[in-house]
Amino acid sequence: MKKHPFQNLVVDHMTFLVEPRFYNVTFVLFRLVFGVTPEDLIYEKRRKWPGSKQDISMTFASRIGRHEGKKGLDSSIIAVVQPSEPAAQSSHVREILKNRGGSAHWQHIALRTPDLMAFHEHALERGVNFITPILKDSEEDLIQVFSGEWKLPGASPTGIFFEFVQRDPTDEILKKVERRQTFFRDKTFLGLYGEKEAEYQSGKVSPFIDDALFLKLEKLVGPKSVWEITDADLEKAESTMLDYARPRIAAR
Repeated sequence: MKKHPFQNLVVDHMTFLVEPRFYNVTFVLFRLVFGVTPEDLIYEKRRKWPGSKQDISMTFASRIGRHEGKKGLDSSIIAVVQPSEPAAQSSHVREILKNRGGSAHWQHIALRTPDLMAFHEHALERGVNFITPILKDSEEDLIQVFSGEWKLPGASPTGIFFEFVQRDPTDEILKKVERRQTFFRDKTFLGLYGEKEAEYQSGKVSPFIDDALFLKLEKLVGPKSVWEITDADLEKAESTMLDYARPRIAAR
């Protein structure tokens, strides 16, 4: 199978969920163990929830390293998130931590592509679900989009999904993004947080691919061991994905 340039995906950053008791300690460990300096802190976002008398930190993101001798897109970045809502208020972050049975878990990984528009179209044509259109982050020079969750048909939400980003987009690309998407947010973290909270409250969490498509692919390759999956099987699987998504693409 041919690999396209837009499929040259590298890790851009990761999101780490922690219990509130662990949040400030995590900050200290990042500073003192990982050597994070004030200059390495990319952002810290806070919110005053209804009924609360003071702001509470929702997330902070920091650069934890940079490849020696390189310049540009060479940083390792982690965003740390805690469930900041009052105890009586619903919180998808709190629910994810509770369901996974631990005090800290990785949530999503952001993969960087040199051409997000092409990758996004490629993924849509193969039945991938996205919970947002392509968004422009006004605080950083990037565009981004968030996928549905990686989960089995009928299973509980996993809280695990992908973000795909492109940094340093050209003016031409930004104009295409503005024309295509249905909304344009400046505060993308808060926007994503709201989208996930709405999903969890509704009980309808979007999967990475629809259950029906998953079952079609499972029927094709499920009975085999992974080393027995051939190029012919992959061609059949891709054809199945394209056929499944075609009506949805035509309806856009």
